[in-house]
Amino acid sequence: MRKPGEDRTFLCIDLKSFYASVECVERGLDPMTTDLVVADPTRSDKTICLAVSPSLRARGVSSRARVFEIPKSFEYIMAPPRMHLYLDYAAEIYKVYLDYIAPEDMHVYSIDEVFLDVTHYLSRYNCTPKQMAELLMGEVRRRIGVRATAGVGTNLYLAKIALDIVAKHAPDFIGMLDEETYIKTLWDHKPLTDFWRIGPGTAKRLAKIGVTSMRDIANADEDLLYRIFGIDAELLIDHAYGIEPTNISDIKGYKNKSHSLSRGQVLMRDYNNEEGELIVKEMTEQLCHEMTDLGMLTKNVSIAVGYSNALKVPMSSGSVSFSVLTDASSLIIPGVAELYRKITVHDYPVRRIFVNFNDIKEKEAERQLTLFDLAEAESKEEGKTAGEMRKQGMADPVTETQARMKRDSALQEAVNSIRKKYGKDAMIRAMDLEEAATTIERNHQIGGHKE
Repeated sequence: MRKPGEDRTFLCIDLKSFYASVECVERGLDPMTTDLVVADPTRSDKTICLAVSPSLRARGVSSRARVFEIPKSFEYIMAPPRMHLYLDYAAEIYKVYLDYIAPEDMHVYSIDEVFLDVTHYLSRYNCTPKQMAELLMGEVRRRIGVRATAGVGTNLYLAKIALDIVAKHAPDFIGMLDEETYIKTLWDHKPLTDFWRIGPGTAKRLAKIGVTSMRDIANADEDLLYRIFGIDAELLIDHAYGIEPTNISDIKGYKNKSHSLSRGQVLMRDYNNEEGELIVKEMTEQLCHEMTDLGMLTKNVSIAVGYSNALKVPMSSGSVSFSVLTDASSLIIPGVAELYRKITVHDYPVRRIFVNFNDIKEKEAERQLTLFDLAEAESKEEGKTAGEMRKQGMADPVTETQARMKRDSALQEAVNSIRKKYGKDAMIRAMDLEEAATTIERNHQIGGHKE
């Protein structure tokens, strides 16, 4: 709990229906009164709307509705997504905050949401916490044209809850909470999924033991909660009382001990097994180049493959390990492709693919290949062990592998440089030109959507 003298004030500011609001501003329209959805008209009507304007939401349209779910009687504007534009707007809004708050007191939570520690700024600007929220919201509206909502709390968690639950019902779009008002007004609030970090799975597990509110969590048997949720029970219990000891400085100082790189695709149609393997190779190649650009290496890659929605069968997954840390696509792609062929059901059409490079390390951590690494490795061409090949005067596989890895890294660095200078399509692989390939299309997307 907070110690005396450590009272702090946090804001959590969210931009209302951000993508839809930007599209309205670009058209000179009021985001609060214009019926507009951001969705790709080139996709089927089953596509999920990226954003729905506040006026449409007020008419009952879900913020994540599929296009076909919008009543046919509604007249609305469908705006194709423009991700670069939204990033530009987000950067301009961030500049507005920087005019008032130092970067070390800010944590950008997402493209449209930010946490601010305004504790030491209230006296500087001679205002209350609510007035500070009004000041920043007003500046964003005046300079950018986008409306915002805000949560004010005595810790990061309460600021977020004030935003998510309280602000939406406030006429000025500002919610305020401290531990006392949180317990008084939200202990019996339902559903539990309205609370930050409580998803449907957690809520379902809690419901099985008769816990359906924050009051129930606070009064539950702590030992039982720890048996069910492990260390995460501590977070549940703290949040039940409105307690959150983490500050923005803690977030900025945190360094993850384990790093990974990943890519995922939900395909626009069912792919046959061979086409799915092509996508896996494309995604793996892209991650190899990304690792090279970051100066990172990996020894383990995992993939997961989901099948056609009509089949209702579980995903196939697995991982492949390499004898050395590497970023060489010539080593990684064949291994991942072989894994794909091994784990997938060849007759099942593929719809979702995920590739993850696990436990990546900085290139400085790379160690030289040793005879031990490859002593038991067999030459696929000759069917002989590495030791036998050396005895017979054949090319040393260790030296050859080292040279190939260096060539691959140098080549990937050169390709990255060319792509940065001339665009992602400046250099592509032959497989990217195949009919089922998606790399060229995705080169012009951000987060899976058009630039």
